[in-house]
Amino acid sequence: MPNSPAAPRPSQVITLGCRLNSYESEVMRGHAEAAGLEGAIIVNTCAVTAEAVRTARQMIRRAAKDNPDAPVIVTGCAAQIDADMFAEMPEVTRVIGNHEKMQAETWSPVDLLGGTEKVRVNDIMSVGETAGHLIDGMDGRARAYVQVQNGCDHRCTFCIIPYGRGNSRSVPAGDVVAMVQRLVDTGHYEVVLTGVDLTSWGSDLPGTPQLGNLVQRILKLVPDLRQLRISSIDAIEMDEALFEAMGDPRIAPFMHLSLQHGDNLILKRMKRRHSREDAIELANHLRSVRPDLALGADIIAGFPTETEAAFENSLALIKDCHIAFLHAFPFSPRPGTPAARMPQLDKALVKARAAELRAAGAEALIHHLQAHIGSVSEVLVETGQRGRLPDFTPVHLEGFAHAEAGRPVRAQIIGHDGQKLKAVAP
Repeated sequence: MPNSPAAPRPSQVITLGCRLNSYESEVMRGHAEAAGLEGAIIVNTCAVTAEAVRTARQMIRRAAKDNPDAPVIVTGCAAQIDADMFAEMPEVTRVIGNHEKMQAETWSPVDLLGGTEKVRVNDIMSVGETAGHLIDGMDGRARAYVQVQNGCDHRCTFCIIPYGRGNSRSVPAGDVVAMVQRLVDTGHYEVVLTGVDLTSWGSDLPGTPQLGNLVQRILKLVPDLRQLRISSIDAIEMDEALFEAMGDPRIAPFMHLSLQHGDNLILKRMKRRHSREDAIELANHLRSVRPDLALGADIIAGFPTETEAAFENSLALIKDCHIAFLHAFPFSPRPGTPAARMPQLDKALVKARAAELRAAGAEALIHHLQAHIGSVSEVLVETGQRGRLPDFTPVHLEGFAHAEAGRPVRAQIIGHDGQKLKAVAP
């Protein structure tokens, strides 16, 4: 008998960076599959730090070595910002821009791999809209992500991301509501709203609505939605309608704040628009609306000119804001940003301060975990033995091997291991 033809190999997507990149990778995966692109390696890069770019280059080399016959397509923020650098890598077949990667027609094998044009990256600042792309789920079927906004109009001195994402642009509310309804209709328990600068949603739409208006509209028009989660927000941009919406039990009691530092002088040099006092006031206000709220935050260690006293203010902010989930990382100068031209701290000192922040964050997490012990809570199952509380605390479920992913179970919290809770059937 003649040999059967080999089964087509789906393209592989390697994702680096943020949750928005993860969402967009799923969109690209769907476009590539629909277009019949087989056997390609797609690397969706991040540019938030110089280390992220180095990691992207390493991943590209490794992917090409492990898959010598596969075309390697590089996209994402680092590719958008420095397309020529990636194009010069012999392992790279094509470099695709952040706008181009989200267009279905980009992924036609004939158009993508035909010809000799290696770089297909347009001016991201000229992009004036963000399309509402729908994917049927991430994290298994536990939750789905809806991109409602892209880009950023702010120019923090340490950040290169606006040059990779472009200016802020929003998905119209009607499109967002339709996407959320579709996800609920296909069985998703939780929907997460995501974007680069989420709280700037609506600033480019007619009437300049605010994020709180969108959230209230979703809650009203999609009554069967069980849980709506809001991802990272800017500490100075939370509007009153969003505060009001936080009182709805269908809003997940978790908020990740883009704080970046705890010292007012450093915040000014970062060109942030909030003060230390603003951050503490926001945290207190949020907890007054939702006493069960857990907070996450980003804090940078070792920003140029950071004194020991300024660093101590960042350490103190973890307790002052009752941060449960801290993302602490060392400052990494990005060429092309104002902060890269400021007087830099010694790398060893920056590394040591980042480690001290992480240790304080680990202590804060333990305190948060201990507060849950003895409670009986609803846990959204991600796998048979892994899930999360509504406040996004990870839970190891003992004795729930057959629990259905994407469905909640009642569980009693009996302990923790310093990183996640342990729970059994009540």
